[in-house]
Amino acid sequence: MNKILQGDALTKLKELPEKSINMCMTSPPYWALRDYGVDGQIGLEPTFDQYIQKLCNIFDEVKRVLRDDGTCWVNIGDTYYGNSSYSNSGRAGFEPKDGNTNEWSRQFGDGKCLACGKPCKTQFCDRTCLNKMGNDFRSQNRQLPSKCLTMIPMRFAIEMVNRGWILRNTIIWHKPNAMPCSATDRFTVDFEYVFLFSKQKKYYFETQYEPNVDTYNGQRGSTITRGKMQSSMRTKQTKEELYNYATNGRNKRTVWTICPRPFKEAHFAVYPEELCETPIKAGCPEFVCVRCGMPKIRIYEDGRDLPKGGGASLKYAKAGLGLSPSSSLLTKTVKEKIDLGYKPTCKCNAEFTGGIVLDPFFGAGTTGLVALKQNKKFLGIELNPEYIKIAENRLKPFLEQKNLDEVFS
Repeated sequence: MNKILQGDALTKLKELPEKSINMCMTSPPYWALRDYGVDGQIGLEPTFDQYIQKLCNIFDEVKRVLRDDGTCWVNIGDTYYGNSSYSNSGRAGFEPKDGNTNEWSRQFGDGKCLACGKPCKTQFCDRTCLNKMGNDFRSQNRQLPSKCLTMIPMRFAIEMVNRGWILRNTIIWHKPNAMPCSATDRFTVDFEYVFLFSKQKKYYFETQYEPNVDTYNGQRGSTITRGKMQSSMRTKQTKEELYNYATNGRNKRTVWTICPRPFKEAHFAVYPEELCETPIKAGCPEFVCVRCGMPKIRIYEDGRDLPKGGGASLKYAKAGLGLSPSSSLLTKTVKEKIDLGYKPTCKCNAEFTGGIVLDPFFGAGTTGLVALKQNKKFLGIELNPEYIKIAENRLKPFLEQKNLDEVFS
């Protein structure tokens, strides 16, 4: 473990034993946005259908090597189809920039223009041929109107579900410092998607909490006074949920505000560590039995009774629930929850070690870095040897520290 395998993701995944990984956290190259300069790269397929099929074939192998209680987290973005610029707004459906030879032209070879049929090394002779296609031609040939969102994340998620994955969450990564956009006929896109998939209905997941914030006015711990919503909360919240809300914070929501971070090395797209932290905390156990692979789980037990009436009312009111002292949920006994820490789920009486996080598109190694910081292990796969050097230099101090800790433990 804690290794980076150089090569094609699909090929390297086939070399791994089945059900050997605890979770997958990754961000594959987006379709038709960047040429990473290496043969065999994913993301420059001639059509989005080919891209989705190739990508999901890789995740079929991820599913095979993932434990039955494992999860798969995928960050993926969208692009605009047939945009005439080659900026962040995308160039899907166009010939290579400035006529440069890249993976697109290698895919087509000396073929023919899709519009006029003349010999052409790319999809179209020029933009004139592209404009002659028209929307009818595009729809018949699985093309989209120019400037249309390609809807890659949705197509990917649907195909993953079709292949047997269970889609548990669609998370919005909100970027408050998103790159400005010069377009004047649409809004600036300031988010990407993170999908949470599982293999089975029951899987390892450690609940993550966030501070209680009243979304009505943004003030922490304020009382909610919005009639119907408040009434709905009263009837749906159980005593245990109310207690967790008041003490641990609320169950983490699915809109995560995280600023992209600049990266000085040569890699084009590096997602921030913060984007990995919550998935790896929630999806990869810190303690895994070395004999059977079963994880430890966090255990709570009931403690003393919390006071009825005013005492409990005050606690919950401060949590922002807006419940009156006469609420039936507050006049019943509520047990204090005591955190007993992590307990084994097996009887092997063996040692425990950190779970394994897989990233089949390892890039600059952010996934591995976060895994090591959480006392877990990583396994990366990367096609570009230059990026492996960047990742190894980035991970080296943490790997050396981890080895020293093992020596003196």
